[in-house]
Amino acid sequence: MNAVAAGVLQIVVLIAALALAVPFLGRYLAHIYTSEKHLRAEKVAYRVLRVDPDADQHWRSYALAVLGFSLVGVLFLYLLARVQQWLPLSLGFDPFPSDGAWNTAVSFVTNTNWQWYSGEAAAGNLLQITGLTVQNFVSAAVGMSVAAAFARGLARGRGNGRVGNFWADLVRTTLRVLLPIAFVGALVLVALGVIQNVRADLAMTTLDGGRQILTSGAIASQEVIKELGTNGGGPYNVNSAHPFENPTPFTNILEIFLLLVIPFAMAWAFGLIVKDRRQGGAVLATMATLWLGAVGLLTWAEMAGPGTAPQLAGGAMEGKETRFGEAASALFASSTTGTSTGAVNAMHDSLTAPGGGIAMFNMMLGEVAPGGVGSGLYGMLMLAIVTVFLCGLMVGRTPEYLGKKIGQREIVLVALYILATPILVLVGAAVAVSFPAGPAGMLNSGAHGFSEALYAVTSAANNNGSAFGGLTAGTPFWNTLLGVLMLFGRFLPIVFVLGLAGRFATAQHLPVGAGTLPTHRPLFVALLTGVALVVVGLTYVPALALGPIVESLS
Repeated sequence: MNAVAAGVLQIVVLIAALALAVPFLGRYLAHIYTSEKHLRAEKVAYRVLRVDPDADQHWRSYALAVLGFSLVGVLFLYLLARVQQWLPLSLGFDPFPSDGAWNTAVSFVTNTNWQWYSGEAAAGNLLQITGLTVQNFVSAAVGMSVAAAFARGLARGRGNGRVGNFWADLVRTTLRVLLPIAFVGALVLVALGVIQNVRADLAMTTLDGGRQILTSGAIASQEVIKELGTNGGGPYNVNSAHPFENPTPFTNILEIFLLLVIPFAMAWAFGLIVKDRRQGGAVLATMATLWLGAVGLLTWAEMAGPGTAPQLAGGAMEGKETRFGEAASALFASSTTGTSTGAVNAMHDSLTAPGGGIAMFNMMLGEVAPGGVGSGLYGMLMLAIVTVFLCGLMVGRTPEYLGKKIGQREIVLVALYILATPILVLVGAAVAVSFPAGPAGMLNSGAHGFSEALYAVTSAANNNGSAFGGLTAGTPFWNTLLGVLMLFGRFLPIVFVLGLAGRFATAQHLPVGAGTLPTHRPLFVALLTGVALVVVGLTYVPALALGPIVESLS
């Protein structure tokens, strides 16, 4: 089988698996976020947390609970990283420096999972298990909870701004969704060759008589939630290109499936929560269209990339895993940047110039194709509201979405959401190249060097976590800058989303009229796709022109 046929086959297999799993998981998610019953284990968690899970929270209380819970997570993880040398299972590693501990704590709490360090050479088993892996679960649960609150705001009428209970959403998401799937997924990964232990590094004798140190750890348990929760931070520096994390082409497809299934299923669940499955189908169709477009373009860029060497080799193999090849690496890269995962099975710094630009563009979309767990859904819904608003202006009618009027206050919140991340990215890129410490970390000069910096700030502000490997980011300057971008890039949009959810929850449902724009038909899917692309194009093309576009033309 040639490379093109193999590439097409793996995409077909992946789509078939998603088509089977998404409706089932979507129905399950909708049930979880609308059920009033609590499991026994959940009741224990509520008693420990000293919260009332049946207390319907105002959106401000919900937002404060999200921010407070996340702040505690940052402080705990920072402390754990600073004192790891005194902890059991530390493997003899030194504590993280203050700037590195700050960056890591913010990174994992914000679901970014950017890593300035090599996991196998800096983080002990206890830090990996009780710190980083725990945050992989709860940071994903926070994003899904916020998306559920937003869906409730659209579904309710005259609710006095109440959007649900954060603690109930958090506990249910963790115990009923993430833990069960991660447990089964980890067993499958172990069966397929991913390692799982808490031993110290193992010294081996090679075939030629030399000595090699093999790093061990609880890899499968972290690998599965890393993908499932669209986290991305792996225990090894080369991430999912490491054979202990991703040993075979089958595990490669399985990991891509894991990072896509919840974001797509959240769109299906949305339709059920608002009691109109067609609305969820339209959102899912838009996500799938953008994702398939990115997969096709990035695969073309890597398999038929410009340059004499790629043409002679039949593709751009630099930085690719020979076990997978260009097509599998392109599928992984487009999926991990289309979500907020950030995991990699090839080095993105070695992507062709067009390929690197597509990966960057995926993140600049706001990672809505299909986006992170939760964040992809509410990001796409924000773009849907922009689409409805623009269409309403064209016909001179007050816009509405799912029976909720979009007035001045609503569109201000949407505008703040849309502008927040681009401002962080563009200002962050300007800061990165304006101080000597910024360019000092770039491996390359010229357009590719700028692409390394632009990719880093884009990844941080969009809570992705992947990187162009040529950037030396483990310095006080980069750790501090990227930490600030990750923090604001995560929580500013969440506050705006919850504020809008509260506005919708107080609004009365409007009856469908002759001038109501149908938001469940193919025309709306096309309009929403176009708005997503135009918003990104108008915002980021000047910055892209200085990096991957110039490099592609040179």
